[in-house]
Amino acid sequence: MINGELVIDLLLGCGAVVTALLCLTAKDLFQAILLFISMGLLVTLAWVRLGAWDVAIAEAAIGAGLTGALLIATRRQLNQ
Repeated sequence: MINGELVIDLLLGCGAVVTALLCLTAKDLFQAILLFISMGLLVTLAWVRLGAWDVAIAEAAIGAGLTGALLIATRRQLNQ
């Protein structure tokens, strides 16, 4: 029988990999940025599941938050 926690871990891991692949193959730049942020949030949840709270906070703040905001700001500058 499959444990419920194992299912959550598999979904987080596979979701992060699929989101990363979709990010790399996205045709639209804004869609790729949103997928990158989504991937960062999934990786953050994976770190939380592993019990690495300090790494999860750093991933959320830098990986998804700051980098995502910088990418969106850069895209806005490119469109002007």
